[in-house]
Amino acid sequence: MSDILPPLILQPIGLIRTPFHDRAQAPRQPRAEREVAEGQIILHTGHNFEQALADLAGFDYIWIISWFHKNKNWKPKVLPPRDSKIKRGLFATRSPHRPNPIGLSLARLIGIDGLTVRVAETDLLDGTPILDLKPYLPHAESFPGARAGWLDAARDAHAENSIEWSPLAAKQCAWLLREFNIDLRAPTERVLSRDAAPHPYRRISRTKSGALQLALKSWRIEFSVRETRVTIERIASGYSAAALNFADAGTLHDDDAHRAFHAARWNCQI
Repeated sequence: MSDILPPLILQPIGLIRTPFHDRAQAPRQPRAEREVAEGQIILHTGHNFEQALADLAGFDYIWIISWFHKNKNWKPKVLPPRDSKIKRGLFATRSPHRPNPIGLSLARLIGIDGLTVRVAETDLLDGTPILDLKPYLPHAESFPGARAGWLDAARDAHAENSIEWSPLAAKQCAWLLREFNIDLRAPTERVLSRDAAPHPYRRISRTKSGALQLALKSWRIEFSVRETRVTIERIASGYSAAALNFADAGTLHDDDAHRAFHAARWNCQI
């Protein structure tokens, strides 16, 4: 007898709108962020979901069951963000790369207006399909003293990094914010304060020259590390001048900003 069950058919009940449009923007631990992100879960009409939402407003937190719609494959072993040196079994992690890309998120319930459920402290990408909502029950689902396996050891081994910006990097960062409203400081500090070691999920790598580099979409943040102190050395464009010259206007990410960045010779300063 085959142990392969027939496929299941799932129908999303709605989708969520959030400020996060790619994985680099989404927080790893929403409740640990300095700025709390809000989202709106918009349920589909014509399914009596208005009645299904009755009585949910009395709960402080809800479980959001979602579908990781941007993941195309799964991996039996992954490098978790909390430990960049050892691959862990997928089922011992919260990695989104799963056989069935089902997500489970705990979010703070702000309010309900018709078919719109407002939540805070979410980590879901904008447009994520929502499969179900369930109330969080603190008396049944909270076990503060429970062991967390390999995470306990990883947490003890990693102290939070302090972040410093070199004068050049601070000027570049301020210029991008002032001229193009591009804020690289917050996402840079969020990633590197937790772990600055090379890691594919965090998009941290070493350049050919050996420098450490964080990729934030089309921008490159070069930094150095000494014990638990991270120094942001400079910001660089992820596009060469030649690539910008050959590309049609508006076809590259932050196109105008990169062209101006090169024109101001920010990319040439070390």
